[in-house]
Amino acid sequence: MLLVLITGLPGSGKSTMAEVAGQALGAPVLGHDWAMSGLRPFPEVQEALDVMGVRGHRGVGWSVLWALARSQLRLGSSVVLDGVARQPEVDGTRQVALEEGSAAVVVMTSCGDAALHRSRVEGRQRAIPNWCELDWDHVEQARSAWVPPHDIDLALDSERTVQDNADTLRALLAARS
Repeated sequence: MLLVLITGLPGSGKSTMAEVAGQALGAPVLGHDWAMSGLRPFPEVQEALDVMGVRGHRGVGWSVLWALARSQLRLGSSVVLDGVARQPEVDGTRQVALEEGSAAVVVMTSCGDAALHRSRVEGRQRAIPNWCELDWDHVEQARSAWVPPHDIDLALDSERTVQDNADTLRALLAARS
């Protein structure tokens, strides 16, 4: 059983690699944006989240993902988490895995080429219900403030082909499972 966390900035290939990991492990993929989109139709919840600010939004989302991950791990299933995880979320994910008797694997995606990153953001349509599509201005701000987590098992650069990154990820997961 594995608890896999795929982190990185929006548009860096994170969700694509989360899908690869889920398929390789036959595991559900739980996305932060999907979890938070489920709360959007409730104005009272959204108002409370807005009062909490960005850190509150992030904390609530990760709390939901970790609870769902625990339920899957207790069923004996590996699970993949997909979200912009900073060091506290990496630490929290590793703690959940430890408490549930699972191994943890943390993968970070990145895109060093800003022009390529921009084209990936501007060209995508995720169509998550009740969720907005991020624009380049938002991602560019995130790039300038991003502090990559230090406790990762694999770094993937989306300047490489999706196939190369997928093969590298599958090899790591096969070695760990």
